[in-house]
Amino acid sequence: MALPRRLVSGVAAAAVLATGLFTAETASAQSIIRDTEVEAIIREWSDPVLDAMGLEPDDVTILLINDPTLNAFATRGQIMGFHTGLILETDNPGQLLGVIAHEAGHIKNRHTLRDGASDAGMQPFLVSMALGALAIAAGAPDAGAALLGSSGYFGTIGALQYMQSQEGEADLTGAQALDRAGLSARGLVEFFEEFRAQEVFSDARRYPYFRSHPLSSRRIENLRRPVENLPNHDAVEPEHWAGQHALMLAKIDAFLNPPAQTFRTYRESDTSLPARYARAIAWYRQGETQRAVDAVDVLIAEDPENPYYWELKGQILFEAGSPADAVPAHARAVELMPQDAPLLRINLAHALIETHDETVLERAITELRRATIDEPNNPMAWRLMSQAYATLGLEGEARLASAEFHFSVGQQRQATQFALRARDMLDPGSVEWRRAVDIVLASGATPEDLEDLDRRQGERPRSLYEDVTARRLSHTPAHQH
Repeated sequence: MALPRRLVSGVAAAAVLATGLFTAETASAQSIIRDTEVEAIIREWSDPVLDAMGLEPDDVTILLINDPTLNAFATRGQIMGFHTGLILETDNPGQLLGVIAHEAGHIKNRHTLRDGASDAGMQPFLVSMALGALAIAAGAPDAGAALLGSSGYFGTIGALQYMQSQEGEADLTGAQALDRAGLSARGLVEFFEEFRAQEVFSDARRYPYFRSHPLSSRRIENLRRPVENLPNHDAVEPEHWAGQHALMLAKIDAFLNPPAQTFRTYRESDTSLPARYARAIAWYRQGETQRAVDAVDVLIAEDPENPYYWELKGQILFEAGSPADAVPAHARAVELMPQDAPLLRINLAHALIETHDETVLERAITELRRATIDEPNNPMAWRLMSQAYATLGLEGEARLASAEFHFSVGQQRQATQFALRARDMLDPGSVEWRRAVDIVLASGATPEDLEDLDRRQGERPRSLYEDVTARRLSHTPAHQH
């Protein structure tokens, strides 16, 4: 069974999918993954490090990119991205957290905003030099080296030199933050040691710059010495992190790789929790619904308070065409994790809507409203909300939700069209009506445009211009759903 995919556009649309481990395709043929469990694990590990670095964790966006190459990046807007290929190559939590700390170091040092980056012709985002180099190890050394050396990617050799200095700075910033958080930075050193640049570039004879600039060995040595002298060099990670790391790798492997490959990696003889988790997912993806449900039921019996097992059971039943059976499982997942889990609420709402029982639509809308409080730019939530409102015959609210959907994915023209339709159907002055006006204004229209439209249509009170102008001047945002 193929992994469900939906098309989205832009980084803001990363929040589009809710159920289980989902992917949202982008124009570059890569995809952004959303999964409550994986995100919660990474946040648990990284938030103390970001805080120790002087960054506000809630302001940093961490994206999981469905790409088998070993790569990571930091970009404007305090956004970091990590390829699944890199995550799957880490041997322990310290290695992955070391890479996260390194990328956060780029953000802390404002590498993406320096004038030198622009002068060097770099892309708007800064890809880590060593990790970008490691992408070659994924199987296409010539193509990878050509990509790294091309003017379209780094601009000039000067950009490479500029980035090389940034990499060392980010290494040390990340290591120091790990230490201040009471953690060891040796995981980053270990990770680099496993992928020395001279091995990656051993066949890159056409790229003398890489041969004359042995990135990995020099960087490792420049990093190892200060790391060994840090007070927490020998600190041990929390005991449960190793189990979380193993489960995360098993889940990513099972959802993204062919089931046959997962069964080879996690054989029946392996009775560990990660192996049983992976096989349950692989059976689901292979279409063996009952076998998958039975396997998840065993996991639930062992740990009935785990919301992610209930989420997986709900996903299996939903994808098998039984949304009514999926509702109790998704409801239990929400009950067990009522805070900071908007994707679980979207799962539940989706299952409720697909039962085609109009008596549960108000409940679905309530769940979606709660989800959009946490993630106001989640396109999937707005699309489902529009569907629910339309089924109930609430056309104004349905069009407003459609406007929110298009606005969240950067389609301003469509957002304006739906917001104008919603404005004509909603009660003037209501919270929903004001939000429709805000979307129109945010999409490029002016209060004068709205006044002119109202004058021509003769359908709106003359006080509209004064209302939107006063709110605009006072900078008072409309209430978000």
